This record gives sequence, C-alpha cells and structure tokens, in this order.
Amino acid sequence: MTEFDSIQKTNKFQSTATLMKQLHSLGIQEGDSIIVHSSLSQMGWIAGAEQAVVEALMQVITPKGTIVMPAQSTANSEPSYWSLPPVPEAWHQPIRDAIPAYNPHLTSLRGMGKIAECFLRHPDTIRSDHPAHSFMAWGKNAKEWMSNHPLENSFGVESPIWKMYQSSVKIVLIGVNYDSCTALHLAEYLADQKYYSKQGASILVNGKRQWVTYDMLDVDSERFPVIGKEFEAQFSSSIHYGKLGQARTRIIPIRPLVDFGVEWLNTHSVQHEQ
Repeated sequence: MTEFDSIQKTNKFQSTATLMKQLHSLGIQEGDSIIVHSSLSQMGWIAGAEQAVVEALMQVITPKGTIVMPAQSTANSEPSYWSLPPVPEAWHQPIRDAIPAYNPHLTSLRGMGKIAECFLRHPDTIRSDHPAHSFMAWGKNAKEWMSNHPLENSFGVESPIWKMYQSSVKIVLIGVNYDSCTALHLAEYLADQKYYSKQGASILVNGKRQWVTYDMLDVDSERFPVIGKEFEAQFSSSIHYGKLGQARTRIIPIRPLVDFGVEWLNTHSVQHEQ
C-alpha cells in the first residue's frame, strides 16, 4: 500500500495525541507493563508514522511502566532450515562461517515491522542477547527482563517472556492476529508434548565470533489463531477490544492466555514429522 492509498483510506486525522486518547480508552495507563505486536499499515495514515506510535506508547506508559516488543533476528540461524527463501546447499557452510555475530545494536530485525524497528532505535531501549529470538524493552523492568536470555530456552522458563508471565503484563495486538502473539510460544514450552531440533547461530564467545549449535524447541505459530479464537469464546470478558489508529486492537492479560494455551496444546497433541 502506498502512502497515498493510506491517506485515502484514513477517515480522520491521526497523531500522537489521538493515539494517546485511544490507548487510554483501551485501558492502557501510566505504569502498565505491555508487550506490543503491531502492523503500522493497518493503522492508517498517522502524522509521524511509526515514531508517533512509539512516542504515544511511551508517553502513556511512562518510565513507571515497561514496554516490550519482540526483536527476532531469525536470519542468524541454521541455514539448512531456511525456506522463505531457501539458499543453495553449497552456501550453508559458508554462511555458518561468515555471518556476523549477534550484536544487540547492529543485528537487524526480521519481520517485526516498522514500529518495532523504530522502538529499537530509541537510546533507552534494551535488547536481550538471544541471537535469533531476542526481545527489547523500555522502562521500569527493561534491564531485569532483558537480562540472561537462555540460548536453548528462548521462549521458556527464565526467558524474557517467562518473566513477563510472572508479572501482570498486558498483550497488545494492534492490527495483527494471534499468530503474531509471542507469548503463546511460552505455552508450547510449558506443554507436555515437546520436540527439539538442532539449531545454530553466530555469537560472541569470550569476545570472539563463533558458530554455536544448540537444541531448540520446535514451535508452530500456525496453531495460535485457533487457540486465540477459542480463548476469546470462553474469556471475552477479560479482553479489551477497540481501535488504535484504524487497526483492530485487543488488550489481553498474558497469564490466562498462556495457561489456556498450555491446556489447549495438551489436549490437541499432533503427530511429529521427523
């Protein structure tokens, strides 16, 4: 969608100030802790675009609260698994040998969107140190939640999403569905059925670049929209629905969604393909 198309499809002027009013109407307030998943294109034309969204979030939450966003960089991973797009098999080992080590300041995001990319550039944003599944945060709990991100437990116990689960974090879905909801990966880690694959990444080990391998849980976000739909059917009273910009937005408490996800996964086990 071009910027002209976005303007034509936006029915009223939008700015940081109008977004702040909408956030308040969605129940977001000073001191809240939120994890945000977003699609700027769904929000319509906004004066200041992604910067306006980030500033609206920060001004409403204030440093008394915490804003978190996923900061995944999945290009730093085992190349033999790549499919969108794949690379020639002859490139696999050269990629392992050459891809730069993960750097929280330099490693680019992959598929996280413009709002997340803008949020990363803020000087007070702290990014965790997982080479493929990092998170980033700003505010009161940013340093604590982003510290010690386990390599082999990227979405599980002791990970940033686990720390958020232990707190009263609100999930904010702005123009996206549950397949973007990273918290449900925690449900996969907590569920009974687990399968792992060998994964790899380039990281710094004692200051030197090194390709390391580790075991990673096989995750599947294609199941998440069904989990979300069934959760909403049973617990709609716990969800705040509304708009941010022109995007359909849901505010969801993290703990009941993850707990429901664990229960759902435990009763919908699937045959694993080797």
